[in-house]
Amino acid sequence: MAEVLLRHRFGDLGLEAQVRSAGLLQSGQPASAHGVDILHGRGLDMTAHRSRSMSRDILTSADLVLGMAREHVREAVVLDPTLWRRTFTLKELVRRGEAVGPRGAEEPLADWLERVGQGRRIADLTGSSPADDVADPIGGPRSAYERMAAELDDLIDRLVAVAFAGALTPR
Repeated sequence: MAEVLLRHRFGDLGLEAQVRSAGLLQSGQPASAHGVDILHGRGLDMTAHRSRSMSRDILTSADLVLGMAREHVREAVVLDPTLWRRTFTLKELVRRGEAVGPRGAEEPLADWLERVGQGRRIADLTGSSPADDVADPIGGPRSAYERMAAELDDLIDRLVAVAFAGALTPR
């Protein structure tokens, strides 16, 4: 869901970005029926989505790696420790980004991520935390997927405001 919502939001804003999803599930799994249905209700099609396992190749080509939970960030950094500076949970990046302030219009993303990550320690990502993790509704009721979609909407809006608003051009 996050991939589709983020891609859609970037598209609506005219931001050019490649958004891809990869995780810890076995590759080839279809999206959950609840997730497909909820996004369909928003005019978004996720029926063709299939899970893709996280790999070093996918991750190292990214300017920014966002995990939905600490375990995703840990797995990414285990695959390639050089990813640490550009790999965050979505909640963590939004929280830290709001604390340091928005990215400047001419500021490279890597420089802003460096500012955002100041004082960050890998040890801070042990375990799970509601402060960093978007709850995974897999196997749960539709209401859990609806809550996650609403949370992702809020987080994506906040991410765009803090990290990408300077890249927007007036229409």
